[in-house]
Amino acid sequence: MKKLVIAAALLLLTACSPSSSFVQGEVVSCESISQDLIFTGGIKMDCLDRSEGAQLGALRGPMVVNVWGSWCGPCKKEMPVLRAFHERAKDKVQLIGVDVEEANFDDGRTFVERNGITWPNLYDPDGRSREYFGLGVPITWFIAADGSVAYKHIGIINDLDEILTLTEKHLGVRL
Repeated sequence: MKKLVIAAALLLLTACSPSSSFVQGEVVSCESISQDLIFTGGIKMDCLDRSEGAQLGALRGPMVVNVWGSWCGPCKKEMPVLRAFHERAKDKVQLIGVDVEEANFDDGRTFVERNGITWPNLYDPDGRSREYFGLGVPITWFIAADGSVAYKHIGIINDLDEILTLTEKHLGVRL
């Protein structure tokens, strides 16, 4: 009888709780990434969808590049902010991700699907992007139209206002 009362109480508590904030993500092709197709050299990254990715030095903005890893708690924490930014900015500023330092390929894909990511993500299986981005995650880069790095934000982006302000200040795009 005691087990039945506990089960009923748990059922009642979970039925009254707010719905989950889970948002389904999708592993997106990288063919839409803005890049200088004439650019040669630099670091070539594959796409998390297993297609051809991009050369990091060939990226052209206005673009926000978020470097993350599925094992990174702060990276997961900022994903709702990036989702809101992507929804607001997708017609004016491209958002791409770079998945780094995964134990295996599927960890990154699972993270994308479970965290509502719906923008292209490059994949760094062996740490070669460190040469370009440096160490640590999350790091968010703001890339100008000419491909230059307009700003590098180290650490978590805490809210939508913060990334909107950084985008306007460093890329000149008001959203």
